[in-house]
Amino acid sequence: AVTVEMEDWEIPTSLGPTEAKENTSSPIGMSCENLECYMVLIKEEKTAIGSICFLAGPITLLENALVLGVIAATATLRQRPSYLFIASLALADIFASCFFTTSFLDFHLFRRSDGPTAYLFKLGGVTMAFTSSVGSLLLTALDRYLCIHQASSYKVLLTRRRALLSLLILWSATIFISFLPLMGWRCPTVLSPPCSRLFPYINQGYLACWTSFILVLLALILWAYALILWKAHRHVSSMTSLQGAAGTGQARMRMDIRLARTFGLILLILVGCWLPALSFMLADVSVLLTHTQQRAFAFCSTLCLVNSAVNPLLYALRCRELRVALLQLLQRLCETGRCKKTTDNLTTELPSTEDNNCTGFTENDEMPGTRTTQLNSISEMNDRKLNFRE
Repeated sequence: AVTVEMEDWEIPTSLGPTEAKENTSSPIGMSCENLECYMVLIKEEKTAIGSICFLAGPITLLENALVLGVIAATATLRQRPSYLFIASLALADIFASCFFTTSFLDFHLFRRSDGPTAYLFKLGGVTMAFTSSVGSLLLTALDRYLCIHQASSYKVLLTRRRALLSLLILWSATIFISFLPLMGWRCPTVLSPPCSRLFPYINQGYLACWTSFILVLLALILWAYALILWKAHRHVSSMTSLQGAAGTGQARMRMDIRLARTFGLILLILVGCWLPALSFMLADVSVLLTHTQQRAFAFCSTLCLVNSAVNPLLYALRCRELRVALLQLLQRLCETGRCKKTTDNLTTELPSTEDNNCTGFTENDEMPGTRTTQLNSISEMNDRKLNFRE
């Protein structure tokens, strides 16, 4: 069985059945010199996966850019550690939408074959983006855990400086881990085994370490949310026993259930998007994958991009403070646009020295002119009375 798999690995996908039989004994360096043994998608699969990337990529970019812009433009949100972690998540997902979409489409759809350095640099960018995304999700989960379990000392434990320090450590470690193949930890045999059948030039040892690292991060996220739900359930039970009111207890129990549903949805999406791709990576370390499994992995990897598109909806836009800040920012932008438009109209139509302030849209702001006219008429009447008396 191993011999058959090795022969299948050495045959390029572009060869026909007759050519394949004639080249079963050809070395892998000749059959994969243009990385064709990794470009396994057929026409229908290219259309489907390309549609997902073309749709999810721009949506992910716009959503996360909006979240990052709102946090950067709001001073109160920039001071909160929770929103610093959400901003880090948005930044990582922006990188994921750019790096993954361009690299994936360039390789699988347009069949561009880069050299080892160029390919590993692109792959390092994708790895950095997704690793930072999962790491930011872990920091967000730990932030919520501290907020529930250490509510009284939360502001002392998690200051803005400590949040920035944790983000600095996260991104530094992520960049170092992601570009290890570019720095030398690559496959010693270039493309032949023990190289990965999912990523060219990648050592199976590095792939096993990175996959295990991501699985540990996901396990910590699950553990943090499980503890949050356990703490919330204990709090609901204690409040129900103390108050003894049936209506209040039912209302609090409904809040507990809503919290469980929210966290359940978050974890379901997270695990559902990441576990299929990670499973194929672990299988690539232990067994020789077929072309069918390679094509399945190409589809599963796009689910990681879908997770980056869903993250703003689950973690950012569900926060009431961020939604209020977004509405206020949009309102300020609209008022600025209206002010500029009105100023331009006044400049062209009434080229006088009147006040062109943007606050001159309401009726209350028009009252000073009316009051001035009334005061002038009253002063004229008083002058006339004085002249008549004289």
